[in-house]
Amino acid sequence: MRRDGRDATGRGAAGAHRMKSARSSGRAQSRAGAAPRAWQRMLSGRRLDLLDPSPLDIEIEDIAHGLARVARWNGQTVGDHIFSVAQHTLLVGEIARRQNGDVDHRLALALMLHDAPEYVIGDMISPFKAIIGGSYKAVEHRLLAAIHLRFGLPPALPADVVAIIKTADHGAAFLEATVLAGFGVTEARRFFGPRPALPATVEKDYLTPWPAETAKRRFLERFATLVED
Repeated sequence: MRRDGRDATGRGAAGAHRMKSARSSGRAQSRAGAAPRAWQRMLSGRRLDLLDPSPLDIEIEDIAHGLARVARWNGQTVGDHIFSVAQHTLLVGEIARRQNGDVDHRLALALMLHDAPEYVIGDMISPFKAIIGGSYKAVEHRLLAAIHLRFGLPPALPADVVAIIKTADHGAAFLEATVLAGFGVTEARRFFGPRPALPATVEKDYLTPWPAETAKRRFLERFATLVED
């Protein structure tokens, strides 16, 4: 900059500032005009596209890691740890087995994966899902279809399998609501249906929130038994 306030090109200080601002504005507009990032990088190194998820980018370790760190009930539960979606998933499986006897391999796997999309999109409480509407469900369905394909299940499950999963899921929600989330029994019955029957020792185990690493380990152990079968 020369003493007269002009730079080497002859522009004054105000002009140079305007040029710099224009360049910055142009870069910002370029960034704003680019398509938004719609993928998440996983700890496995996979990059999962939420709009067009590929089964090849899905790993059970990523699912277990994520679900063990996603809180049910928006974290509004008692205990020293969150009550994770991973722990909820195992509770649902336990209830389904006691309601239906020994379940076959495919049903057991479907029970384990029924909330698997939440390792990417989190656990959104039902009232908020109702407000958002179809967009959330569309993303969730695409993710679940890709997850099913990754582990050998059909993209859409038969109606009888869906019914078994929903019944067990509602039973788990009843127990979680009344034991962990401050719901009264009458209120929980209205929202989730009847209380499922579990032995006291099993109920205490599955309704005592586990540390994240415990939830992840037990989720992966259960998955491994299904793969071995």
